[in-house]
Amino acid sequence: MVTHLQKKRLRLFKDRLNILLDIAQTINEDHSIDDLLSEFEVLLTEELEVGKILVFTFADGKWDNLLNSGVTKEEVANIDVQRDLIQYKNIENVTISHPPQLKGFDAVIPLFHRYNAIGFVLIGDVEEEQTGISPTIKHLKLIQIISNLIIVFIENKRMQGQVIEQEAMRKEMELASRIQTKLVPSDDHLPISTKYAIHTFYHPQYEVGGDYYDFIRLSKNVLGFCIADVSGKGISAAMLMSNFQAVFRALYTPSIRLKKLAHLLNSKVNMSANNEKFITMFLGKYNTLTRTLTYINAGHLPPMLFDPKREQLVSLDKGCIGLGMLDEIPSIEVGKIRVPRNAKFLAFTDGLVELENDSQIESSMKPIEDIISNNEDIESNMNDLKKLISQQLAKGSVFDDISVTGIGFK
Repeated sequence: MVTHLQKKRLRLFKDRLNILLDIAQTINEDHSIDDLLSEFEVLLTEELEVGKILVFTFADGKWDNLLNSGVTKEEVANIDVQRDLIQYKNIENVTISHPPQLKGFDAVIPLFHRYNAIGFVLIGDVEEEQTGISPTIKHLKLIQIISNLIIVFIENKRMQGQVIEQEAMRKEMELASRIQTKLVPSDDHLPISTKYAIHTFYHPQYEVGGDYYDFIRLSKNVLGFCIADVSGKGISAAMLMSNFQAVFRALYTPSIRLKKLAHLLNSKVNMSANNEKFITMFLGKYNTLTRTLTYINAGHLPPMLFDPKREQLVSLDKGCIGLGMLDEIPSIEVGKIRVPRNAKFLAFTDGLVELENDSQIESSMKPIEDIISNNEDIESNMNDLKKLISQQLAKGSVFDDISVTGIGFK
């Protein structure tokens, strides 16, 4: 025969089971974190008669107060998780010896996920003088089970959100990379002439980079070109460079003089970069009839011009400061040089010559000078450079974007 006490225990067991089933159903329905916390609060205050609830969770490297009910702002402010709660590894009844900061609470429930503390639930009664067993003590084990279910769900929800966010960012970066790659002309989209041959190489350190080069046929006999490098790397550098590409294409017209173009580009870079970044650039114009190369080197690594007949290597360094370094460029020296027959031109960004070796940054132009200083054509020189870059990438010594442009004059 079932006794009255057994019937009471059976009803209590049934009630607790129904509570757990309701929570499980809510979790399975994939409600928002706020909805689940609201149901948690209602369950504890109305079903289990808990008067005070305080929930802390660990996210993004810090402890946050996720829920408080029946608790004053002063009580919340007085509790520091790292100082007051982190030492609790098991459910602790704090009514016997109240730490000052936890006065007013009956129990601390620590919550763990994969052996790491991810939350703390503090519960207490509003009516301190009530008779009988405190609801917080009476239902302590059940509250622990429910708290674990909810906090682990919140943790998983956050992790799921991070995965979705990372995947969205990855897709955005892939799209940005494809767009930027189209802004940098490939070999099959370069100007073709019987007077010169152009070859290029482009390798961003990340999905997007801050390097840029371009070639524009200004007229039948005039070729305009540039190579540029934004200070820094990553998305901000890539965004500035994308903007610079559009501006460069719009401003570099057949009639504009290089000095005026440099001033206009400096103004546009200042507007876009807000004094946070600058651009180094080599700006050139080659006339096939006069065989004259006119240029401005705006703080860029000096390109090389090699004359195979005289075995002479010239650095093209005349110009001015980098774009965006000052509101106005103080002075510009325009360089002009006559290009010998079969001469070779090579321009590059600093990612080619600045390499990491045992945590030290080393810079050397010697390997590049050796590659161009011979009687081989520019295409062979570029192939040798690509092999050198492949070796550097394999060793992990490259830490910046690399762009190379080569012109073989006929």
